[in-house]
Amino acid sequence: MSEKQKKMLGRIIATLILFVILLVLEKTGKFDDINKWILFVIYLVPYIIIGYDIVFKAFRNISHGQVFDENFLMMIATFGAFGVGEYSEAVAVMLFYQVGELFQAYAVGKSRKSISDMMDICPEYANIETENGLEQVDPDDVEVGSIIVIKPGEKVPLDGVVIEGESFVDTAALTGESVPRKVSVGDEIISGCVNGSTTLKVKTTKEFDDSTVAKILELVENASSKKARVENFITRFAKYYTPVVTIGAVALAIIPPLFCGGQWGDWIQRACIFLVISCPCALVISVPLGFFGGIGAASRIGILVKGSNYLEALAEMSTIVFDKTGTLTKGEFKVSGINAVGCSEKELLEVAAYSESYSTHPIAESIKNAYGEKIDTSKLQNVEEIAGHGIHAQFAGKDVFVGNEKLMNKQNISYEKCDAIGTIIYVAIDGKFAGSLVISDEIKEGTKEAIADMKHVGVKKTVMLSGDQKEIVEKVANELGIDEYHAQLLPADKVDRVEKLLEQKNEKDKVAFVGDGINDAPVLTRADIGIAMGSMGSDAAIEAADVVLMDDDVTKIASVVKISGKTLSIVKQNIVFALGVKALVLILGAFGVANMWEAVFADVGVSVIAILNSMRTLKEE
Repeated sequence: MSEKQKKMLGRIIATLILFVILLVLEKTGKFDDINKWILFVIYLVPYIIIGYDIVFKAFRNISHGQVFDENFLMMIATFGAFGVGEYSEAVAVMLFYQVGELFQAYAVGKSRKSISDMMDICPEYANIETENGLEQVDPDDVEVGSIIVIKPGEKVPLDGVVIEGESFVDTAALTGESVPRKVSVGDEIISGCVNGSTTLKVKTTKEFDDSTVAKILELVENASSKKARVENFITRFAKYYTPVVTIGAVALAIIPPLFCGGQWGDWIQRACIFLVISCPCALVISVPLGFFGGIGAASRIGILVKGSNYLEALAEMSTIVFDKTGTLTKGEFKVSGINAVGCSEKELLEVAAYSESYSTHPIAESIKNAYGEKIDTSKLQNVEEIAGHGIHAQFAGKDVFVGNEKLMNKQNISYEKCDAIGTIIYVAIDGKFAGSLVISDEIKEGTKEAIADMKHVGVKKTVMLSGDQKEIVEKVANELGIDEYHAQLLPADKVDRVEKLLEQKNEKDKVAFVGDGINDAPVLTRADIGIAMGSMGSDAAIEAADVVLMDDDVTKIASVVKISGKTLSIVKQNIVFALGVKALVLILGAFGVANMWEAVFADVGVSVIAILNSMRTLKEE
C-alpha cells in the first residue's frame, strides 16, 4: 500500500470512529435538544476530514470547465443532504464513497504493479572499462561497439554480443520464463536480463534507444492509450450520462413541489438520493481496470499486448495465420540425411563443407556445422558461385560441383534424385555423382500441442504461409494439424493471402498473423492482430505487431486468448451488473422507496463489487 493510500485509510478510520460515536449518540436521543446549527457543525467535522479533497476537486474542475464528474455529484448530493438536515447520511455517503475510492486505488495499484514489474528491467547504469578501472555511465551515453562489463547480479544495460565469459542470465522479467539461459562467447545477449554467476564482457550492437529494453518500456507505456471499443463506449456514455442525470435530479427536486404540491425537503432528498445512485463510478473505474488487469496478466507470462483494443480483438480471433520458418519451425537448418554414392559419408560431407566454406547462407552453415572440423582453406582453389545453382570449386586437386538439380543438369551429370522432404544438395566429384545431402528445418517443441490448444480456446481456422517448396510446407502442415497452407510465396503474396482471408471473414471475426522476420512486417500490419516474436524477431516485425511474444513461444498464444476472453467476459459482467442495479435503485429513489443507504450501495457497493470482479483479470490461467 502506498503512502497516499495509508493516509486515506487513516482518514477513513478516524471518520468511521467519529461517525459511529455520533450515530450512537443520535440514535440514543442525546442530540434531541441540541440546536440544529450546532449539530450541523458537529457533523461537519467528520465530513471535512473525509471529504475535503472531493469538494476541492469538484470546485477546481468547475473552475476549469469540467462540471459533470463524480466529484461534482458527490459534493452536490452531500450538500443537499446537509441542506435537508440529513447530516449523518451526508457523512455516510462521503465515507463510503472514499472507501470505494480506496478499493479502486488498491486495485489499480495491484494491476499496475504487474506491468510496472516490467519497468524494473530498465538498467540504471552501464560499466565501461577505462584507464582508471570500471566507470559507471548512463546507458544512453554508450556508443555502438563499446565494450561493457556486466557483473553478477547486474542488469544487462544494452543489447550486444558476449566476447568474454560464460554465465546464466535470468530472462524472467522479459519472457516470464523462470529457467535461466546460458550465454557464452559469441552469443547474443539482450538488455533487461539479469546476469547470474560470472562477470561478462559484451560488445554493444545497439544504442540504448534502439535496445530491447527501451522498446519494451515504450510498448508498455503506450499500451493504456489504445482503448477497446467497450472502453470508448463507456467514455462516451459517461460524457452524456452524467449531465442528463444531473438535470434529471434538478427536475426531480423542483417540478413536483412547484406543480404537484409536494414538500420541498422530501423532493430535494429524493434528488440527492438520485444523484448518489447515478454516479457512474462502477463503470468508469471497473471497465478500464479490467482491461488493465488483463494486460498485466499477459505481461507476467511474457506477452506484451500494446493496447486494450488488441486484447479485445484477441477474444474475437477466429483465424490465425502463421509464417513457417522461425515461427513454427526453429529456423535452424540441419543436415538430416546423407546419401553417399561411391565414397564415404564423411568424405561427401567434407567435400560439401569445404565447397561451402565461404558462404554465410543458412544451408551452407548447416553443412559446415554437420562437418564439425576446422576447415583449411588452403586446400580450396578457384571457388565460383553459380547464381541460382550452387558452387564450383577445386578441392584437394578434385573438381567439385555442389548445388541443386539445375546444377547437375547444367553440367550434364547423371545423378540419383533424392525424394526426401527438405532442401536437397547434390555433390559431384570429377564429373561423377558422389551423393546428396538433405537439409531440413526442425519443428519447434510443443508447436503441435499449441495448435491444438488454440482450437480449444475458439480459433476456428489455422493457416500456414511459407516461401518454401510445397512438399516441405505440406509435411509441416500435416504434422502440426494445420487446416490450410500455401507454399512458394513472396512477401507480397503473403499480404495477398491475408487480405483474401480478411475478405472472407464475418465482420465480428478477427484474423491474426504470427511472424518473426523483417519481411513479415507488411503482413503483421495488414492483419487485424499482428503477433511478433520478441526474442529472435526483427525490430521491424516487433514495431509492426500488436502483440509481442517475448520468448518466441507460440504455445502462449492460447494463454493470451484465454486471458482476453476472460477479461472481456468480466468487463461485460460489470457493465450489466452496474447498469442493472443503478436502473433499479434510480426508479425506486425517484418514487421515494429507496433511501440514502440504498443509494450508497447502488454507488459505492456496486463500485466495490465491480472492482473486485475486475481484479480477477490479474490471475492468468
